[in-house]
Amino acid sequence: MGRVERAAQVLALAGRGSSWSRDFPWHGRPLADILAGRWGQHDMTAFVTIDGIDVPNFFYGTAWKEDRTAQLTEQALRAGFRAIDTANQRKHYFEEGVGQGLRAFLQTGRLSRDDLFLQTKFTYARGQDHRKPYDPNASYTEQVEQSFASSLQHLGVDRIDSYVLHGPFSQPGLTRADHEVWRAMEALHGSGKVRWIGVSNFQLEQLQELLDVATVKPRFLQNRCYAALAWDRDIRDLCRANGVWYQGFSLLTANRRELQAPLFDHLAEKYQRTVPQIVFRFAKQVGMIPLAGTTNEEHMRTDLDTDDFELADAEVEQIEHIALR
Repeated sequence: MGRVERAAQVLALAGRGSSWSRDFPWHGRPLADILAGRWGQHDMTAFVTIDGIDVPNFFYGTAWKEDRTAQLTEQALRAGFRAIDTANQRKHYFEEGVGQGLRAFLQTGRLSRDDLFLQTKFTYARGQDHRKPYDPNASYTEQVEQSFASSLQHLGVDRIDSYVLHGPFSQPGLTRADHEVWRAMEALHGSGKVRWIGVSNFQLEQLQELLDVATVKPRFLQNRCYAALAWDRDIRDLCRANGVWYQGFSLLTANRRELQAPLFDHLAEKYQRTVPQIVFRFAKQVGMIPLAGTTNEEHMRTDLDTDDFELADAEVEQIEHIALR
């Protein structure tokens, strides 16, 4: 498509009204970029707005990718993902590989660092193997600082969009370690090197406790999301009431039995979509930011293609209760 044809398409779509831009890959891009076509042929990014900032409404998860991490990160970005989730936990993630894939993609010139959302995590020593990114004998404050500096080096960036505590020190409740780690993360936020901070693998009471004591409130909570637990509805409700965005991972792999229910086949047929697309559409409609970790390029594209249809309210409610009947 040439510049004249592209300009005509943009003007025609603009006539649809103020909501059209979020449905198209040039949302938020300068006019020069739009006319030049610098968004990627298959970019289907849509956004949510957090503190006045557009954040992609779908993240690509990089856990358990090992030697394929760099290739798959670049592939996900080429497919249209604009948010990447990782962790400085070599046991399950290869954060340096994410950085390699990121650099390979940015070298194409299609997008800049500012067009992407990067999220990584601090993980306690008990969640690490022998390849720890910090001195385990240092204070928790120093461990956070060392892990964060290592993440910047791995990713080849000078700031992180979202920095997450990978999980509480223990269950139940929060410990002095958690409080110290959170203060260290608040300091990183205050330094300007981190836009938002958040938590992962938190129970309802732990999130409430953190909300009660934090100076800088968490902006994200990321949990493995089980239909058998009502898709974390109680936690999602607490998040919504406190300006915390819920990120759901393992939406497919944690719910294999529930996804065999006839309801999903019926909805897939009705909307001419795949079952994963129905699940991700449901997640977005109930206020989640879903994560996907597929290694299949075609699935990356179809997973992203979930913003041009909408489930009926009654259908959303049926899915909410799919495991509670």
